[in-house]
Amino acid sequence: MFRADLLYKPVVVAPHQTVTQTQRLFAGAKVNSVLEAYEATGVPNFSLAIDWGWFRWFEKPIFWLLDGLFHATKNFGLAIILLTVVVRGMMFPVAQRQFASMAAMRAIQPKMKAIQERYKDDKQRAQAEVMALYKAEGVNPLAGCLPMFLQIPVFFALYKVLTMTIEMRHQPFVWWIHDLSAPDPSHVLNLFGLLPFTPPGYLGIGVLAILLGTTMWLQFKLQPAAMDPSQQQVMAVMPWMMMFVMSSFASGLLLYWTTSNLLTIAQQRYLYARHPQLKAQAEKDQTDIDRAAKRDSKKA
Repeated sequence: MFRADLLYKPVVVAPHQTVTQTQRLFAGAKVNSVLEAYEATGVPNFSLAIDWGWFRWFEKPIFWLLDGLFHATKNFGLAIILLTVVVRGMMFPVAQRQFASMAAMRAIQPKMKAIQERYKDDKQRAQAEVMALYKAEGVNPLAGCLPMFLQIPVFFALYKVLTMTIEMRHQPFVWWIHDLSAPDPSHVLNLFGLLPFTPPGYLGIGVLAILLGTTMWLQFKLQPAAMDPSQQQVMAVMPWMMMFVMSSFASGLLLYWTTSNLLTIAQQRYLYARHPQLKAQAEKDQTDIDRAAKRDSKKA
């Protein structure tokens, strides 16, 4: 099934002379620690036999940390959970700034509404005035997206670790999860194996995917509601869309994301306790949005 050719440069062998070619062959699993040990003895770039890609400068530290946590806990599922705790802990100061920015955004909502009412027939002028208001108040509307963007490299690195390294292959977690590098084998549509059929990948919704969608929905419910109706619709649909999209990914990725959502929920509750005015404003905004939705439904 596989063939490898080793081609030598042409060599002229003189009469009564000999030429010797010496090669070393490694045949075995690409265990990172083994490859790095050979590399340390003088075999250059031998650890690159694992295709880390362009971002190995970020992926390998994540792998080293995850592998170290595994050797400490003897369970890769627990190692992934601890990795999530480490990542969320490092990003906690960013989350604090995010909530401070959200509080500032809520504080200037009356001024924004006044601008939108004043220039409701001139969208371009209204947008310019809102941007000027942001600058004058020192508010960054994109600050709330920063924690999500910071998690993307970690998520991508974990995806590469799960798919490229042999250390994660066939590693169990608990109960029905026997391989964290494979999709969740529990399928709701066939009643967890009681019905004699296997759903296709995009419909293979497992327990981890449902937990992912539910925790994401709870996370969005705790956030201040968006004033734009289109944004509200996106936020309402996204958790369940991600549940379907992520269902075919490795169980370890779903475990990481679900744990991250739970930690974010706990983080949001803690920060709401420190910023009661933000929570009160969020509840008021949600009440106003619900009333507006009821009025619109009655008119329809």
